[in-house]
Amino acid sequence: MGLITTKCLIIGSGPAGYTAGMYLSRAGIDATIISGPQPGGQLTDTHEIENYPGFPDSIGGYDLMELMKKQAEKFGAKNVLGQITEADFSKRPFHLKADNSDEYVADTVIIATGATAKYTGLESEKKYLGQGVSACAVCDGFFYRKKDVIVVGGGDTAVGDALYLSNICNKVYVAVRKPYLRATQILQDRMKAAKNIELLTETVVTEIYGNDGVEGVTVKFRKDTPEEKVRQIPVAGYFAAVGRKPQTDVFSSQIETDEAGYILTNGKDTKTNIEGVFVAGDCADPVYRQAVVAAGTGAKAALDVEKFLNS
Repeated sequence: MGLITTKCLIIGSGPAGYTAGMYLSRAGIDATIISGPQPGGQLTDTHEIENYPGFPDSIGGYDLMELMKKQAEKFGAKNVLGQITEADFSKRPFHLKADNSDEYVADTVIIATGATAKYTGLESEKKYLGQGVSACAVCDGFFYRKKDVIVVGGGDTAVGDALYLSNICNKVYVAVRKPYLRATQILQDRMKAAKNIELLTETVVTEIYGNDGVEGVTVKFRKDTPEEKVRQIPVAGYFAAVGRKPQTDVFSSQIETDEAGYILTNGKDTKTNIEGVFVAGDCADPVYRQAVVAAGTGAKAALDVEKFLNS
């Protein structure tokens, strides 16, 4: 495609990116959305979404993102395939390059690259992703109502997920590699008080098994015993809670981030430390991590861009 000039380049095509594109194009502002490595974002891997407003009968993640894409295109937003590999924010208009050799010149930029869930690296995690394996208890917990599940991890996210699931599921196992939890004490106290949560310390999940979906896990206890113990635990759901990685590395030398790589704002709007560069979605949100929240910040970023261009 060569050189592409646009008023606003939106980097990322998840709920934040598509919503930003819809708002900007509807306001008559030329907007280009570059897809990133996964058009539609991670939500396209989610088979069924029940907590997105407006879909009481649920909707598939891929279908939801296709609807968002069509809505953005309806008002004139342009969608292109590619992933940004270089960005020069030293002066406006900004110059960026993509992995397909396309170059972009943009008056403004919205970074909406999202954050990817970390997994432990098991091949069976990939095999059963969306079929019993998840990294979002709030998104998928309801599907395991009155069933047994396991959460892998020992930090605040893992314990928070276990507490959330304990109100839905029959039993929740928490497997942590270390002999202790890293979660804050108040969360640990709450977990200990929950009657249907069982903590498995010094425990590693070595395999997830099942026929048409997750039916159980094989765990290995690492405690100092004469021989390593192996146990199979029947569960219907496996929740990875070992952290998330914001996809911001390509911008990290120019855009201010926290220690984990999440892009920082002043807390009042979506502006970054560089004038004309804005941020939306999970790449700036280590807390909520919900599609509806990401879409909301996409709208905020678009409104901030509109105000910036018209000032």
